[in-house]
Amino acid sequence: MTTQIVTGIGGFIGSHLAESLLKKGYSVIGIDQFNDYYNPSFKRKNAEHLLQYPAFKLIEEDIQALNWHELLKDVEVVYHQAAQAGVRASWGEGFRNYTERNINATQIMLEAAKETPSLKRFVFASTSSVYGNAETMPTPETICPQPVSPYGITKLAAERMCWLYLQNFGVPVTALRYFTVYGPRQRPDMAFHKFFKAAIIDEPISIYGDGQQTRDFTFVSDIVAANLLAGEVPEAIGEVFNIGGGCRVVLADVLTTMEKIMGKPLQKNYIDRARGDARHTSADISKAKKILGYKPEVSLAEGLAQEWLWIQPLYK
Repeated sequence: MTTQIVTGIGGFIGSHLAESLLKKGYSVIGIDQFNDYYNPSFKRKNAEHLLQYPAFKLIEEDIQALNWHELLKDVEVVYHQAAQAGVRASWGEGFRNYTERNINATQIMLEAAKETPSLKRFVFASTSSVYGNAETMPTPETICPQPVSPYGITKLAAERMCWLYLQNFGVPVTALRYFTVYGPRQRPDMAFHKFFKAAIIDEPISIYGDGQQTRDFTFVSDIVAANLLAGEVPEAIGEVFNIGGGCRVVLADVLTTMEKIMGKPLQKNYIDRARGDARHTSADISKAKKILGYKPEVSLAEGLAQEWLWIQPLYK
């Protein structure tokens, strides 16, 4: 049984990814600090069901405090999902958390990875935030990244760090740039979670700007599928891939779909545009389709319905 490591195990994506790996028969070491960026009880709940698998081992610790040389012995794939997330919180005093958790933590892992003969793949979770306000829609990986948030800057720096370790030490890295992920276990600071919660507790939602901004929304199971492919396909080494949902949607239209699913209207409160938010995002996923065989399976309406089913018991 081969061993895989997933960092950010209590997170939205990390918990789903670990579950898929365990179901496929892998041995999984899950790492999470369970910090208080958002309520840690959400993260513990995400990780709870993983403990029933005999092949799962949980390590609750800061990435930078671990002995990675020891940890990586006999590990074949690392899925590095842990990060300090969130565009809006990355300004000001909180920025240090972003440099520590996104750049420094990644460098420590890569440093140990370069001395791990068993390692076949280091999959780094990047983000569409590296593009900023991209001039081309849909955006290909070849476009020059121009982040418009401190968060985007730190993720791009970590991604570039991966290439340094590939070029200088042969660490088999692959980076996936996620485009707006949603679905069950979504973080409470993310838009769909906030919108559904507001509807349940009968509060208005805040919409940044005019509601005409567009996003490429990606369901969490499609993100997991992309990770598994990135961990297996030999041609993925040294490549960066956009992972999107396959279509670009106007926020106002998303809200209409949500209202249909819930069977009730959302109370909308329009506020100023948020600093660091890209106006539009759209993934050109042709490279991921060609090299990884990636194909998004879940439509936005279907995915939102699944998130709605998951979220209701949390707040009712």
